[in-house]
Amino acid sequence: MIPLRRPELPSDALARMIDLTDRIAAVPGPRRSAEARRIWSRDRTVRPTIRQTLGGMAPGLERCMYCGDNQGSDVDHFEPLSRNPLRTFDWLNHLLACSICNGHFKRDRFPLDAQGNPLLVDPTVDDPADHLRLSLTTGSFVGLTARGEATIEVCGLNRPILTRGRLAARTTIERCLRMWDRARRLDEPELAAELLDTAREQPFTAVAYAMVRAAELPTAAAVLPAEIVRLLRLTPVRRALGAGHA
Repeated sequence: MIPLRRPELPSDALARMIDLTDRIAAVPGPRRSAEARRIWSRDRTVRPTIRQTLGGMAPGLERCMYCGDNQGSDVDHFEPLSRNPLRTFDWLNHLLACSICNGHFKRDRFPLDAQGNPLLVDPTVDDPADHLRLSLTTGSFVGLTARGEATIEVCGLNRPILTRGRLAARTTIERCLRMWDRARRLDEPELAAELLDTAREQPFTAVAYAMVRAAELPTAAAVLPAEIVRLLRLTPVRRALGAGHA
């Protein structure tokens, strides 16, 4: 999970979303959730715009905003329709998720704290690093707050296939950085650019983000090779791996 910027939707799409919300609001409360699902599933006017915009703001190559591994195939309602059907067409309530995170793990789960505030981390509102820390040695997320712990549990962020994938991603990124350094020393700019693109666009963008952040710390040498720390501190690498979404 990495922080993501949410752009504005076109004004005509926002106006249409208000109209659709009014249609849902006109339905009596007990039937509202079912009607919201029906209208959402049948809409062909704004859903393509929502999906396309989410794809553009997603990490890597349209990856799931939760696990960062699979392609984002679903438009997830952060606050589920079953809980608040009036947010069905609320642009601030849409995230891009894979079918595994959305349909198998998160589903309609939306835990709240004692004050009624959401416990799940929204990467378009929160900096996940305030609530989750990715261990570069184990590939697992560690909860730093109650919200972080709830997000890990609800979204299944530490399932074994993901932790293994993150460790493999770290190896790939380190290899790309070493080859990038060699390519730029040999004055091969096209190859150097391709290598940074490979590091940036692979799954598990959270790994690259965590590596950039770790390289800034005095303790960087404890978790990363000295050569990798040096490269991660270079402006072109930081811009490629750590910027663009934060």
